[in-house]
Parts: sequence; C-alpha cells; structure tokens
Amino acid sequence: MKTWNAKDNEVERKWWVIDATDQTLGRLASETAKLLRGKHKPQFTPHVDTGDFVIITNTDKIRMTGKKWVDKTYFSRSRYFGSIKEKSAGLWLKRDSTFLVHEAVKGMLPKTKLGYGLITKLKTFKDASHPHAAQKPSAYTLAK
Repeated sequence: MKTWNAKDNEVERKWWVIDATDQTLGRLASETAKLLRGKHKPQFTPHVDTGDFVIITNTDKIRMTGKKWVDKTYFSRSRYFGSIKEKSAGLWLKRDSTFLVHEAVKGMLPKTKLGYGLITKLKTFKDASHPHAAQKPSAYTLAK
C-alpha cells in the first residue's frame, strides 16, 4: 500500500474569521498557526501547503498576561553599527496592534520557503470590519 500525499492543486482552502477580543496572544497565535499550516485537516502533508486563509479582527482588544505589555520587547535593526532599536508590546499595541499578532504567528510557523508562503495567508485588522466578505469566511471560535 502506498502512502498518500496531498498535492497543492488538490487542496480545498477555506476562509476563517477569528475575533481577537479578550483572547490571549499566545493561544490565539498557536491556533492560527495550526489553521494556516493545515494541521486540523486529515489530509495534512508536512511539505505541502494544505492550510486555510485566516482573518483576525479586533487586534486592538487582545490580551497579554502578567507584565508583558511593559517587559516584552521587540527588536529591530539596520545594517549599521549601534542601530538596534527596541519597542515594548504596549507601545506596539498603541502604534500598530496587527504587528503583535503577525509576529506571534510568524514565530510559530516553520522558517522555510513553505513557512514564508504560509504567513501571506494571514490577514489582520484592528477593528471588526474587513474587505474579505466576498470569500464568505466562517467564524472560528477559540476556547478561553
């Protein structure tokens, strides 16, 4: 008996909407990474993109436990010496809350060509409105 592997053109992709209101960032990111990767499907194949599209709304209302709003820092740097910059999660929440969700999910995906392609299927929005109504996304509920 042969092992069956999914092919990229055989995969049926769905669209999911996740409301991030009062959701913990890490739990939201891990569930989102699972949906993007396709691990919730019986035809999951590790080397093929079998995942779905995910829309995350209300990223301004996300939660973090403990003192992470102050203590958790995100670093950025250019190629010049001494150019490292750091910003706290609280500052990113005020500036661009979609960055927090995007970075958390990106950190949970594989660091390969496949993983870089998977992150393009993630759409994040600060409020409840999004321009993807034509795709007829289904609501995905997370356990609190």
